[in-house]
Amino acid sequence: MSSTSIDDLLAFEEEAAPTGPQARRSRVGPVLRSLAWAAGVVAVLIVGLRAVGLQVSLPVLVAGVLAVLVIRRVTALVAPPPPPPAGGRAVTGEEDGSYNWGARDALRSAINRWEWPLDWSNTRPERFTEVVLPRIGELADERMRLKHGVTRESDPARARALLGDRLWTFLETPPRRTPSPRDLAVIVAELEKI
Repeated sequence: MSSTSIDDLLAFEEEAAPTGPQARRSRVGPVLRSLAWAAGVVAVLIVGLRAVGLQVSLPVLVAGVLAVLVIRRVTALVAPPPPPPAGGRAVTGEEDGSYNWGARDALRSAINRWEWPLDWSNTRPERFTEVVLPRIGELADERMRLKHGVTRESDPARARALLGDRLWTFLETPPRRTPSPRDLAVIVAELEKI
C-alpha cells in the first residue's frame, strides 16, 4: 500500500518566478563559434577542391563561406516559431473551460487507470474483485487514515463503524458479479462521506 495521500497527488505548486537580473550574454562566444565553423568549412573545401584538381582563391572561398553562415543565421532569426508538439494544447488568452479529451495529461491517465479495469470487469467479473475492489479498499483505508488515523487492518472495529455496514460488507466480502454503475455510485458516495 502506498503512503501517498490523495491530497498529495492532487496538489499543485507553481514554479517561482526567476529573481534578480539575468546575466548579460556575451556576443563574443557566438561570433567565435561561427568563425571556427567557417575556418573548418574552408579547410574542408580547400582539401576537397585540391583533391579533385581545382584551385579557388582563398579570399573568395572565405567570403563565400562567411556569406552562407550569415544567411543561415539571419534566416534562423526571422523564421517563425516551431509549431506546438502534436497532442499539446496551445493556450491563447482566456480558456473556454472545456476539457481537451484528446490531450495526454495526468488527469486523463488517472481516469484511464479506473476506466479500463472497470470496463474489463464487465466481461470478466473476477477482474473486478482482483483489480478494482482492492483499489477501492485502498482509497477507503487512505481516507480513514488521513481523517481518523485508522485503517481496516489497524483497528477493524472502529473502521467498521466509520465505513458503515454496507461499505464494510462490500469491501470484505467480494460480490459475485460486477456491481452496476448505480451501485458503484452509492458506494463511492458512502466512501466520500468518510
